[in-house]
Amino acid sequence: MSKGILYLIPVGMGNNNAAKIVPTYNLEIISSLKHFIVENGKTARAFIKDVIPGVVLQELNYYELNQHTKEMDVHSLINPLLKGENIGLMSEAGCPAVADPGAEVVRLAHRHAIKVVPLVGPSAILMSIMASGLSGQNFAFNGYLPKEKQDRTRRIKEFEKIATTRAQSQFFIETPYRNDQMVAELLATLSPVTNLLIACDITCDTEYIKMKPVAEWKKNALPSFSKRPCMFGIGA
Repeated sequence: MSKGILYLIPVGMGNNNAAKIVPTYNLEIISSLKHFIVENGKTARAFIKDVIPGVVLQELNYYELNQHTKEMDVHSLINPLLKGENIGLMSEAGCPAVADPGAEVVRLAHRHAIKVVPLVGPSAILMSIMASGLSGQNFAFNGYLPKEKQDRTRRIKEFEKIATTRAQSQFFIETPYRNDQMVAELLATLSPVTNLLIACDITCDTEYIKMKPVAEWKKNALPSFSKRPCMFGIGA
């Protein structure tokens, strides 16, 4: 029996109109699928309903993969693939399997010689790097910083040293409700000449993307970034 195909489906980010930024080819693939591995069932159904008007959501199967999924249950998620049926893998926002638990499913697919097809779509990480003006030739995405202030400050200083001595731009994220604290700490810790990127609400009507030296950031009052998805970048 031939195996199914695992499609990696990027979804909208924030409160944007996802239908406007999803390529037509992706819509054709989504329309053909009956099985979806998703981070959140409610969000996934809303996305599919948005981009495929008239779809009967009750006819589709959703399998959740998130921090609550037990390791022993992850393997069962690819059962339809092993039976020859295609599956779409979707994150909560942006591209699946990037800063996302979906990577576990992709790894399993490779282990079982299942074809993996990544589709084009919005990625907060890639779009932030593109729009940053920082090095896109040599960069690192570091995920979340430590929660403890002392450890977090140390990491920020490490990022700055790498950015200045190796010319490698450093990107990372924070839990949205702590964004304002992160910005305050970055401005207090980094050198005035270090370049800082703040990219918020990418692809949304409230999109905010600015990169400038820390000294310039300090000259004016900043908007609140609390509870808004943000990417941060540090560069020489």
